[in-house]
Amino acid sequence: MLCRAALLPSLRSTGRFWQQSDVAGSHPCLLAPNLVLRNKCARGWSNIPFITVPLSRTHGKSFAHRSELKHAKRIVVKLGSAVVTRGDECGLALGRLASIVEQVSMLQNQGREMMIVTSGAVAFGKQRLRHEILLSQSVRQALHSGQNQLKDMAIPVLEARACAAAGQSGLMALYEAMFTQYSICAAQILVTNLDFHDEQKRRNLNGTLHELLRMNIVPIINTNDAVVPPPEPNSDLQGVNVISVKDNDSLAARLAVEMKTDLLIILSDVEGLFDSPPGSDDAKLIDIFYPGDQQSVTFGTKSRVGMGGMEAKVKAALWALQGGTSVVIANGTHPKISGHVITDIVEGKKVGTFFSEVKPAGPTVEQQAEMARTGGRSLAALQPEQRAEIIYHLADLLTDQREEILQANKKDLEEAESKGRLALPLLKRLSLSTSKLNSLAIGLRQIAASSQDSVGRVLRKTRIAKDLELEQVTVPIGVLLVIFESRPDCLPQVSALAIASGNGLLLKGGKEASHSNQILHHLTQEALSIHGVKDAVQLVNTREEVEDLCRLDKLIDLIIPRGSSQLVRDIQKAAKGIPVMGHSEGICHVYVDLEASVEKVTRIVRDSKCEYPAACNALETLLIHRDLLRTPVFDQIIDMLRVEQVKIHAGPKFASYLTFSPSEVKSLRTEYGDLECCIEVVDSVQDAIEHIHKYGSSHTDVIITENEKTAEMFLQHLDSACVFWNASTRFSDGYRFGLGAEVGISTSRIHARGPVGIEGLLTTKWLLRGENHIVSDFSEQGSMKYLHENLPLPQRNTN
Repeated sequence: MLCRAALLPSLRSTGRFWQQSDVAGSHPCLLAPNLVLRNKCARGWSNIPFITVPLSRTHGKSFAHRSELKHAKRIVVKLGSAVVTRGDECGLALGRLASIVEQVSMLQNQGREMMIVTSGAVAFGKQRLRHEILLSQSVRQALHSGQNQLKDMAIPVLEARACAAAGQSGLMALYEAMFTQYSICAAQILVTNLDFHDEQKRRNLNGTLHELLRMNIVPIINTNDAVVPPPEPNSDLQGVNVISVKDNDSLAARLAVEMKTDLLIILSDVEGLFDSPPGSDDAKLIDIFYPGDQQSVTFGTKSRVGMGGMEAKVKAALWALQGGTSVVIANGTHPKISGHVITDIVEGKKVGTFFSEVKPAGPTVEQQAEMARTGGRSLAALQPEQRAEIIYHLADLLTDQREEILQANKKDLEEAESKGRLALPLLKRLSLSTSKLNSLAIGLRQIAASSQDSVGRVLRKTRIAKDLELEQVTVPIGVLLVIFESRPDCLPQVSALAIASGNGLLLKGGKEASHSNQILHHLTQEALSIHGVKDAVQLVNTREEVEDLCRLDKLIDLIIPRGSSQLVRDIQKAAKGIPVMGHSEGICHVYVDLEASVEKVTRIVRDSKCEYPAACNALETLLIHRDLLRTPVFDQIIDMLRVEQVKIHAGPKFASYLTFSPSEVKSLRTEYGDLECCIEVVDSVQDAIEHIHKYGSSHTDVIITENEKTAEMFLQHLDSACVFWNASTRFSDGYRFGLGAEVGISTSRIHARGPVGIEGLLTTKWLLRGENHIVSDFSEQGSMKYLHENLPLPQRNTN
């Protein structure tokens, strides 16, 4: 934020004005009287380095999708009065304005051509005039009445044109001072409606703006509110070629089309366009708005300041869209997002309302989430036998339609191999086979068999008082978002678990598995259709970014990432108020104790590391008791790893024991995901536990020993989701645990932990059944007493 003292030199120094003939080569008699160009920064423009980046595109058609906005070369940012003014409407919101200037400067320095249409002159002028009036009144009263008593001073109503005249120069000086911090020049242009309707003035304006953009200068445009006449009623938005400038919304739209701008960003004091007035109970933010959708929107009143309301913004936006300019309306005042709202929009993030002429064939992701919510509730209302029947049918479809599934998967594999974008372990994850499909079908039948008594199970039953009974029962969580990479077999597994637990489901798969995912989702919906709940499972096929999905906190109840540790971390960072269940990394350890069996060690270590090295439950660090070094056990471990072509990295302690050691590990917190592992030396089981607590990820850890006491100490004291004795880390899996499948493995300590099956997708609610009971009856003078008796639970269906 700039202090007042720092602004004074800029406020006092007005400089000289260029004549338009100096800029556009026009004859002086053809000058537009209201077109003013400040030259404070322009004298050395010929030495400014021009940045060229591959952003140019053929203008004439707006962008169809948000993701294309990053290609915008020429951008107009319109700042509404509510954005640039303070809450008291007297003076500017300097911190907010400084943030906007920073974002515009960042984009300008990327090689984009930025223009600003700004309000604020009236507010700035009102602040200055109020100060002058108060000062003048206090002086006059002091002369007439002395210093004894000053009466309350009433400030007269200030005329807007006078305020604009008084505030315009100060507003521009402020912009200049702020842009100077980023070595960027700014130029001021004042226009009226006449400047667009007069052909010569339009050419002059166009030439001036193009020259400024060529010189890497940011034009700052405003209506000349000191002289502008009142707008004529119903005179604006009469077609592509005619739009009257009666506020800065229409000015920004007219300017965007005149200058063949790629993107117009309209910043206001609301998040975007709602289907009903913001703040009303049922108001929903419209993510994408299409021409012809005006009938579905009810407009409210305009903002506390400014001339145009949301209806004016929408009309201006649609006019600009018709002229080939993409438009986004967003909030420029929200303290948590205003600091990056402009750059977020240009990066294609889901911010505000995006105006598009291309209406997608299918529903939006918001609509899909609503469908999943409704479908999930219908699913939860089915009888357990009906949900099981759906899953059994899906299992049958996986085997009956295997040829179609494998053919679609073959297309994905061929595309991935031709583009060379997947490593060998990921290609293995992407690949489906007859044996994989058979295993999937077996797992789904396990889920169906175990789901008979999942939703609605009574966990606790209490008699609170006579005829007042309380039950705690299991219910679905709601709507799940599962994001997975390169693993199409994940789709039917997760779908079956969601169906069994009565949850609505949104699935977001990787592009590399698009053909496989589509047919598997089609089969899932076919199975759901037998009981009329097809919408409960939705596959997101739109061009939504994962970060945008993570913002849907009002539609999604839980996010479950299935993929790399980087994917999980990115989702945990991007999630906005939605819980994320997953593991950040799979740094799994195997500790070889002094009393370990040689045969068990080689078998378990080989399976843990080599059976599927890309899995999150594969061995990454092998801990060996110090006294085993230079023994037959140690030699056999090393020989086995060499035969399996496992690259060994030495931990610091292990390296200190060796004259010629493998490469010393850079970090003991490494998930290799390949035929690599770290070997480290520990002094005892306690030392192993401490090492795992320090460097592990609380996923899966194993002890190999014949000493039961040592094993029990490891099992009881190690704080990981899965802790095994004399068994491979690869057993950490929902199918192998008998859960049928898993939505993922959780290393968190809240709700679910380890492989998450049906139980992990349920929460509870409380049911209280009474007979005209009220709390006051249980007061000290009341007639009733609490009993709190535990009642027997209904017998579970174990078939």
